[in-house]
Amino acid sequence: MATSPKSTSLVQRVREQLEDDIVEGRLRPGMQLYVDEIAAQFEISRTPVREALQQLEASGLVIVQPKRGTYVAEVSMGTLIAMFEVMAELEAMCARLAARRADTVMRAELAQVMEQCEREAASGDTNSYYRANETFHQLIYLASGNSFLVQQTIALKNRLKPYRRLQLQVRDRMEQSLQEHRALVESIMQAQPEQAADAARAHVLVQGQRFTDLMALIHQHTSVAA
Repeated sequence: MATSPKSTSLVQRVREQLEDDIVEGRLRPGMQLYVDEIAAQFEISRTPVREALQQLEASGLVIVQPKRGTYVAEVSMGTLIAMFEVMAELEAMCARLAARRADTVMRAELAQVMEQCEREAASGDTNSYYRANETFHQLIYLASGNSFLVQQTIALKNRLKPYRRLQLQVRDRMEQSLQEHRALVESIMQAQPEQAADAARAHVLVQGQRFTDLMALIHQHTSVAA
């Protein structure tokens, strides 16, 4: 049976809220999540809640213990740094191949998605911008023409999704992200593989001040929730 657009929207809304609650410390590592309680909170049935939790399990944010329940997973700062480092290299590989392999149709689609990112950034809505941002990155993955690379990149991207969303709350980060998108698109359009790889790597790699800002934001929200 096909999933209805309304059902998909509910699942997305629940998943994104739970992602925020986990990353910002309102749902603590080790805390048990109850389907009935979440369904009551959103005033919806249990089905979209179960689907949202399944997606969060796939992304590594929650773990399911047989006969015990679903719990918030714990990601240490060391693991988070390592994951971003690997993600940066996977994105660089995708961008390098996309600059070599993207055809005219794919480049036109990329230009359209870039325009959407511009519009969402102008609106100032970080969640809307992030959704456009996801489409932008996924298109570059597909343009690489390497299905195995796409599979591995998406798997890790899903685990980092809430942290990448949270970054956009750092002051001026959305505009910086947009500027990095422009540089990446230009390199792909100009068929410059190494420049595209460098742009993608710099866009994703969390280091220096960006890492400090992200950690401070996580700590701030966690402290408030304590």
